[in-house]
Amino acid sequence: MLASGSKVVGGVNPRKAGEKVDFPGGVTIPVFGTVAEAVEATGADVTVVFVPPAFAKAAVIEAIDAAIPLCVIITEGIAVRDTAEFFAYAQGKGTTRLIGPNCPGLISPGQSNAGIIPANIAGPGRIGLVSKSGTLTYQMMYELRDIGFSSGVGIGGDPVIGTTHIDCLEAFQNDPDTDAIVMIGEIGGDAEERAAAYIK
Repeated sequence: MLASGSKVVGGVNPRKAGEKVDFPGGVTIPVFGTVAEAVEATGADVTVVFVPPAFAKAAVIEAIDAAIPLCVIITEGIAVRDTAEFFAYAQGKGTTRLIGPNCPGLISPGQSNAGIIPANIAGPGRIGLVSKSGTLTYQMMYELRDIGFSSGVGIGGDPVIGTTHIDCLEAFQNDPDTDAIVMIGEIGGDAEERAAAYIK
């Protein structure tokens, strides 16, 4: 994320609160005990969840309670019931957009990256990418790297996800920096058909 230009301002781990982590380039990042503490101290507006499936629901609910605007959930293997519960919780609060779970995150090449998309596989340009498949997200960004992307969003392949193809299509359609959209689906479900109906 740092290599992509993201301004990472802190980490959250209750067991390591108060510690600092050093990264190449002289970057030192403090560790906070809670998301709310991190937001209050740094003004953070995005959080990326890298926790085991059993603890993901609690981590996402903590982020929602901190009213962080964007929560990217990388973790795969989260129980569908847990995802449904934290998705409904987010909808009820109305302050936090969820991306994922089971996703690589999102990137605006050369500007910012929230997740695990490699910084060196894509260049900046005017294509928007929305994908359910992490692997195909990487492949498409690499294949079209010379043309480039305004942003790429891996929405995750789980049955319940926080942000859909349609959400991203609408955002890209309204983005003055995006001229074309690439949409990648995955076997199972009818998300692509619903997206096609929305486009029509």
